Amino acid sequence: MNNSDSDSPVVALVPAAGRGVRLGENMPKAFVAVGGTPMVRLAVDGLLASGAVDRIIVIVPAELAESAVALLPPSDAVRVVVGGAERTDSVRAGLAAAPDAGYFLVHDAARALTPPELIARVAAELRAGHRAVVPGLPVVDTVKSVDPDGVVTGTPDRAALRAIQTPQGFAAELLHAAYETNVLATDDAGLVERLGAEVRTIPGDPMAFKITTPLDLMLAETVCNAARSV
Repeated sequence: MNNSDSDSPVVALVPAAGRGVRLGENMPKAFVAVGGTPMVRLAVDGLLASGAVDRIIVIVPAELAESAVALLPPSDAVRVVVGGAERTDSVRAGLAAAPDAGYFLVHDAARALTPPELIARVAAELRAGHRAVVPGLPVVDTVKSVDPDGVVTGTPDRAALRAIQTPQGFAAELLHAAYETNVLATDDAGLVERLGAEVRTIPGDPMAFKITTPLDLMLAETVCNAARSV
């Protein structure tokens, strides 16, 4: 359980400096439009709509800081800061910009269609006393581990596997401690796991899928068009 005050601010960090090479666009992925709106704006709108976040810090490349301010909602709750060369540098910049936070939600701008209800559930789990909370979906594909030559070395039981989404929620002191280390991990929960902390999973949502490839972008566009036609 966590020692943060239940009334402490929940601050969302949105790293938005990734180049998104796999998406095939000539701009950072977070600034690519989905249904006519940049992903980072959609992600921030979802965080605001959740009603569970006190402040949002969007971390962007220096050259896009002014553009980010212009496209994000004009709210005192939303702030843009300049990030670093790596995602970890950007998250550290976000942490430094919110020294009073009791909890952090780290949210990938590329999960632009994440339902506000999922965001609220992650925040509620934090306020209930869990120090680290991540949403995840059961893995539907058979997964194989392979060696460097591509030869199968094992087949994990997929019933025990989850595909992890964002926002990932943490007690502030725990995330600060995780980022004081220099170990590598593919997500923030991975850094926290290295500290030996328990990470709680909650059911994720298919709409929180990550827009990484052109096919993902097509799916997101289709979802947005369908929503507009209802």
